[in-house]
Amino acid sequence: MRTLLLTGPGGTGRTTLAAATALAAARQGTRTLLLGTDRDDTLGAALGMRTGPAPALVEPRLTVWRPDPAQGFRDGLAALQDRAASALDLLGAARLDPEELTPLPGADDLALLRALREAALAEAHDLLVVDLPAAPRALALLAAPEELRRCLRRLLPPERQAARALRPVLGRLAGVPLPTGALYETAARWELELAATEAVLADRNTVVRLVAEPGPAGADAVRTAALGLALRGLRTDLLVANRVLPEDVPADSWLGGPLAQQRKTLAEWQGTYDVRTVPHLGRDPRGTDDLAALGAPGAAPGAAPEAAPGAQPGAAPGDDAHAAPVEWTVTDRLAEDGVLVWSIPLPGAVREELDLVRRGDELAVAAGPFRRTVPLPSALRRCTVDGAALRGDTLTVRFTPDPGLWPRGR
Repeated sequence: MRTLLLTGPGGTGRTTLAAATALAAARQGTRTLLLGTDRDDTLGAALGMRTGPAPALVEPRLTVWRPDPAQGFRDGLAALQDRAASALDLLGAARLDPEELTPLPGADDLALLRALREAALAEAHDLLVVDLPAAPRALALLAAPEELRRCLRRLLPPERQAARALRPVLGRLAGVPLPTGALYETAARWELELAATEAVLADRNTVVRLVAEPGPAGADAVRTAALGLALRGLRTDLLVANRVLPEDVPADSWLGGPLAQQRKTLAEWQGTYDVRTVPHLGRDPRGTDDLAALGAPGAAPGAAPEAAPGAQPGAAPGDDAHAAPVEWTVTDRLAEDGVLVWSIPLPGAVREELDLVRRGDELAVAAGPFRRTVPLPSALRRCTVDGAALRGDTLTVRFTPDPGLWPRGR
């Protein structure tokens, strides 16, 4: 199954394009699931029907699903109370009834990640189209599985479970039972769920499609979003320029200025991205007839082919093409310069907004408003950082072998 994640600046018709993309794929014969979690049912407004926690058939081969984050939050907290029953009873805590629970901030995002994982693992469809939130929130959401897994490994290292035999003794010394076993079991379950979600996002059949309205604000937002996606190693396939004005606008019309801005931005985008344009209908699209009139680019299911030599990350030759993988490659230049070079693609990065910090076997990379901490490849763990440089859209980090750790004879 292919997974297509749509995001972009807020207020640019992203949800409408997600619905139009799913409809186009379904009418081309692809079994498609359209997924969203907006509480205001904006997907339903675009489709001309109500959507909700029960999957609904829009038309043959197109299903829409908008999971209820409140119900997922209640079910999760109820299960947590059951697992921590002994500790809660020991503390004399009163149980919370599901009816009195109100979802906390972030429950929508967790519900979307859970639904994304469940839909991908079910394999009941050929294509999953996901209406992500606006770009800043979407980027934080896509980063969540990796960051949460890293936090779990730091706070509850699996190797500490080796002391399991000592827990009864420690419990008697402390005078209270220790909930360590349940805690590690919960952490292990979370680890598996997060790993499954991260695997869906990292799969070669998962791509991100950016939607933006051409103009100065849209250009800035796309540049920032592309940088954040590249730092996360996420693949992009197309940039959809939405609400493009017709070319026959009279020169003396008040639309002449916006049209000139759109033309300028489109010319800039076409030199960097694979751009598809969607026309402005002159009204808000409502219903499947309006969605079909947009002519949104579809998406074909199936395994991604190998990237062609010289292909740039994010470049896609057509609707049915899959994005080339975003790879952080290590180049061996020991013979020439005595260094290993780690190349990190960061399109749109600014030198003054870059920062690198090494902590043990990890490297923290900050680019603009984004930050990611990644484990070093095994060869680089035995090296010291020798310097870094930004050349074009690629950050190169040089590593020098540590004589005390590098194997002799290499």
